Amino acid sequence: MALNNDDCCSLEHRGNRSALFDGIEEGGIRATVYSHDVNDHDNEKALDGLHDRVNLLRTLTGDIHEEVNSHNRVLDGMGNDMDASRGTMSGTMDRFKSVFKTKSSRRTFTLASTFVVLFLVVYFLMKFI
Repeated sequence: MALNNDDCCSLEHRGNRSALFDGIEEGGIRATVYSHDVNDHDNEKALDGLHDRVNLLRTLTGDIHEEVNSHNRVLDGMGNDMDASRGTMSGTMDRFKSVFKTKSSRRTFTLASTFVVLFLVVYFLMKFI
């Protein structure tokens, strides 16, 4: 049996058409809708999980922000204390310079011996207490 050109195109058209509608029967359509509902349900669960993670990250970043502010306050306080001690040390060094500028050996000896005695007293207090 010989097929002419019109029959060949008709079979080809039928093949494409049947391939297009393969698996579309009542059960197949329901299965597709059902899987779509399942995917929506899975998407909703994933979205809820992401929402929970975002809330957790928001809470963590808030806690980190509070901790950073707390540390900044402590560091600012330490900086202020260091500035105050630098001023005190500068005044002390100025006094030392003025003491050592005078050539009085008695004053120098008294100052040095006072520091040695104070150091020993503090050392023994720290050791026995």
